[in-house]
Amino acid sequence: MIDQVAPNFQDCIQSLGLAQIQRHVFICADQTVPKCCDKADSLAAWDYLKRRLKELKLDQPTSDRPTCVFRTKANCLRVCQQGPILVVYPDGVWYHSATPEVIERIIQAHLLNNQIVKEYAFLVHPLPTHGTTATD
Repeated sequence: MIDQVAPNFQDCIQSLGLAQIQRHVFICADQTVPKCCDKADSLAAWDYLKRRLKELKLDQPTSDRPTCVFRTKANCLRVCQQGPILVVYPDGVWYHSATPEVIERIIQAHLLNNQIVKEYAFLVHPLPTHGTTATD
């Protein structure tokens, strides 16, 4: 299947650093129907996350750091309370109240130093490791 990918698709994969993703951050922002927080607050959180990952050069692999942090704006993560909601995978750490100030703490503690920000984490459910299932 991978061998069947068109060359321009491969260029896109490489330019985004998809094969080097260490963590993927999803944030509930720009909701069609805002339920967990004000839409403007969610967009401010999204803009802050994008800017800081870029400023810290976490958004692309570098010669010093061969991995990167990918980010995705989700319309709704279905936890419609205390938003914006942010989740970090594969760690499976779900955070509430992800304002720019909280996002900075998540970046510094969790993304850079592997420490969960317990004050805002409301669920820790890592993805299963390769070859295991959630019931193992």
